[in-house]
Amino acid sequence: MTNETAIPVTYDSTHQIGKFYIIQNDIRGGKGHGLEFANEKALRVPGTFRIPSPNGDPKQYSEKPKLIHVPELGAMPRDLESLAGIWIVSERLKQLFESIDPEGFAFVACDFALADGSPGDQRYLCNVVRTLDALDEEASRLKIEKGDFVNGKYYDRSGGANLTFKEESIGSSHIFRTPFALTIFCDHILHDAVMQSKLTGIRFIDAADC
Repeated sequence: MTNETAIPVTYDSTHQIGKFYIIQNDIRGGKGHGLEFANEKALRVPGTFRIPSPNGDPKQYSEKPKLIHVPELGAMPRDLESLAGIWIVSERLKQLFESIDPEGFAFVACDFALADGSPGDQRYLCNVVRTLDALDEEASRLKIEKGDFVNGKYYDRSGGANLTFKEESIGSSHIFRTPFALTIFCDHILHDAVMQSKLTGIRFIDAADC
């Protein structure tokens, strides 16, 4: 059972415009990528169809992840793609992430083969492993569902939201999740670095108006 609580804005949250962003792979337009896991069954959690995201344990997977490109399914991957709910990142994006916030991510190197069997460029499974309870609920506008969720509630942005964060809870972190949603957030430093690098496949949405 769940119930929703609409949280009103108690002060002008626009003071954080341009400070924090939702970061996600860009699925707008086009056919999408043509990546598949060649060894999907070996990567799944036993007894399920779910492939877990990297958690930093070097022995997490029984086999090294193997990616293949199937042209009939889509284009070659950009710097950021998503497959089975897991980020797939290029070497360039991995290096950028690590240069800004090395503690915020877990990576697992993949073997990547092109359609003709030749090796593709280096790719990694990527996961954001930092979770911060940093949303200022009283100063944000969003729906909060309470009920049988893993952590007791869920942040629902459907219909639009204006999010304000407690900067003292974020500290020097540049990327994080909250305990109450799957959304990944970053600060303006990571955002600006990605924009300047002209990496592809990445979408940012200002958290103050999302």
